[in-house]
Amino acid sequence: MTLLKTLAPYNFPSSDAVENYAGRQLLYINWERHRMFSRPFVLALPPETPFGEIIDTHMSDCFSYHPDWAQIDWSMVRWLNGSRPVVLDRNKSLADNGIGHKDLIRFITPGLDGIAGSGY
Repeated sequence: MTLLKTLAPYNFPSSDAVENYAGRQLLYINWERHRMFSRPFVLALPPETPFGEIIDTHMSDCFSYHPDWAQIDWSMVRWLNGSRPVVLDRNKSLADNGIGHKDLIRFITPGLDGIAGSGY
């Protein structure tokens, strides 16, 4: 870890701290191998939000116009929190699934690799 020595006291509170989101947390969601979406979507949701609601409502709103969306077998989806594989329970909340502020949830849909397998 690199330490920075400053000439004067350095007090710089983060402007995107969870306290600044009125009871919500930022959640980044990326569909791997689907570059039609060039960056993760970011959602501001209460930590009590059930993961099933995120899939059925929020992720559907973000991703459903991709032709692969309707073909997803949700029982086969692989989930990652950052680079760490996780098992997410759609009946549990973000908090109960261990998903925190500014976490990046990535999902991989085996056999669905973008339009005509192009990654797009």
